[in-house]
Amino acid sequence: MTPLRPLRTPSAPSQSTPTTKLPRASWIVLALLGISVFLSYVDRGNLSIAAPLLKDELHLSASQLGILLSAFFWTYTLCQVPAGWLIDRFDVTWILAIGFFLWSAATTATGFLHGFAALLTIRMVLGVGEAVAYPSYSKILARHFPEQSRGIANAILASGQACGPAFAIFAGGMVIGRFGWRPFFMVLGLASLLWLLPWFRWRPREQSARATRTEPAFTAILEVVKQRSAWGTCIGLFSYDYYVYLILTWLPFYLVHERQFSLGATAKIGGSAFLLMGACAMVSGKLSDAWVSSGATPTLARKTFLCAGLTSAGILLVLATLVPGKLSVGLLLAAVATLGTSSPHHFAVTQTMAGPQMAGTWAGLQNFIGNLAGIVAPPITGFVIDRTGHFLWACVITAAVGLLGTLSWLLIVEAVHPVVWPHLRPSERSDILTS
Repeated sequence: MTPLRPLRTPSAPSQSTPTTKLPRASWIVLALLGISVFLSYVDRGNLSIAAPLLKDELHLSASQLGILLSAFFWTYTLCQVPAGWLIDRFDVTWILAIGFFLWSAATTATGFLHGFAALLTIRMVLGVGEAVAYPSYSKILARHFPEQSRGIANAILASGQACGPAFAIFAGGMVIGRFGWRPFFMVLGLASLLWLLPWFRWRPREQSARATRTEPAFTAILEVVKQRSAWGTCIGLFSYDYYVYLILTWLPFYLVHERQFSLGATAKIGGSAFLLMGACAMVSGKLSDAWVSSGATPTLARKTFLCAGLTSAGILLVLATLVPGKLSVGLLLAAVATLGTSSPHHFAVTQTMAGPQMAGTWAGLQNFIGNLAGIVAPPITGFVIDRTGHFLWACVITAAVGLLGTLSWLLIVEAVHPVVWPHLRPSERSDILTS
């Protein structure tokens, strides 16, 4: 097979840019990356599906169960920056493969464990493995996909992110209810390992001269930290993740306790919301690529979808809490769908600005800040519900965070074009500017 090579394209076209047709090998790589995202979100969410059975079988307290559910985020968040640094210095395809093996093995091992301490440890191992995922995706897309294809490329990843929770809600619940939680973890983890076979067959090949880097350990990280736009993308992703983690952690409770839906109806609504989110991500990714190909700058195309998606999703979420019955469900689905239109573009901007040499480091920092939302959003929401007795003000806070993200994309993130990194060699700088 001919190795997948970087595709060159101007970063910010001022005139009509012809659409670059991706080769078959690129589509295969995108499909494999999308599957890996799907599996990672099933793996990180499967414990919540199994929680009622696991709690009773292992005689866990509610506080112990809460610790287990959050343990993944401890290591996942803390490992983002070092993972991004490693990815920019070594062959990203191997780092992704090692991380994938680690998180799949951790899922398999979960089915064999019987104690709280062992489960806590394996959930933290799962977080370490999955920490390499998004920095790796950004590195691969920045290196091997042109600007006018990054919308659909990131949309495929966003669809995998949305379909993972949908699968966990629909299929995971049925499988665990019929066969128990242990077989579900074992089979899921072992079956996931099959992904490695096509990955080693089709993974993009890195040129050996670019596979390793020799500058001091923290030089690249400091260069990213100095970028005003990097902090803008961090705030933007935090605002998006805050909304996502609110939906992931509190949507079932909201539908059952505040709207009095049955568990079956709740599963259908929640699963449908995530599927709709994935579909809208695909549409917005394709539309933004077509806009760039027709002559729009990446700044206009990407920021339009980001700002419109974050702002509209917040408004619709608040309205959903104010209206009765079926209209509330319709507005809720519309809110999640609108949020999906912004999802492909958070890392598309990063991939353009960081360039192939620095995408891992920048995406690692961005994902570190963004996933802090997974630590703060659930408890803040719970505190507000305890104080007010309903979800309205929790949703108002979420909408305000979304507005903060919109302002960040508009006022802090500068024009979307490649940054010239002073610590890189001249040959590496030219490689970024022509990517």
